[in-house]
Amino acid sequence: MSIAHGQRIVEAGEPLASARAAMILLHGRGASAEDIMTIASEVQQPGWAYFAPQAAGNAWYPNPFTAPLDTNEPYLSTALEMVSRLVERVETKVPAQRIILLGFSQGGCLTLEWAARNAIRYGAVVGLSAGLIGPDDTARDYPGEFDGTPVFLGCSDVDPYIQKQRVVDAGEVFERMGAEVKVRLYPGMAHTVSGEEIAVIRALVESI
Repeated sequence: MSIAHGQRIVEAGEPLASARAAMILLHGRGASAEDIMTIASEVQQPGWAYFAPQAAGNAWYPNPFTAPLDTNEPYLSTALEMVSRLVERVETKVPAQRIILLGFSQGGCLTLEWAARNAIRYGAVVGLSAGLIGPDDTARDYPGEFDGTPVFLGCSDVDPYIQKQRVVDAGEVFERMGAEVKVRLYPGMAHTVSGEEIAVIRALVESI
């Protein structure tokens, strides 16, 4: 475990200094870094470093992801900046095309929003029960290009927190920005991570 910019970061797997690839995992509202690390443990590969920062008060921002952007400030900007610092730290040893960015629920929304604002070729971007942040009519004119980055968006078709249309919309934005997008809507699934989603993540890990 390490502390960076006042943020507790749970680390697992290979030490960064000798890692050949890395995954950054962002937890959901009310959850912890340890909770999201259970995904890392299910897809663990030799030579990979895993990093899960802990949000203050177990939330990255106070209001729903669909709320007007300014109502989630300054927390949203602080959270996006934290991801930037962590990615920069990992990139000192591991190139972006060998880094997977992954988040669930509120952490998934933060992952997608950060990736869209910082589009380059990553190993993969994974949003589980997630959409881009802001109201439905938010302009999505992000600069940058994903250059074939694999993007996986998985969600229940009846998720109580994430409307399926917001998942589809996010997929269209990422596709427009040059990502290879897979959207999977699971009929009747609870607000959780499914075994099928874990299998998709494992395949992404193994492809790097």
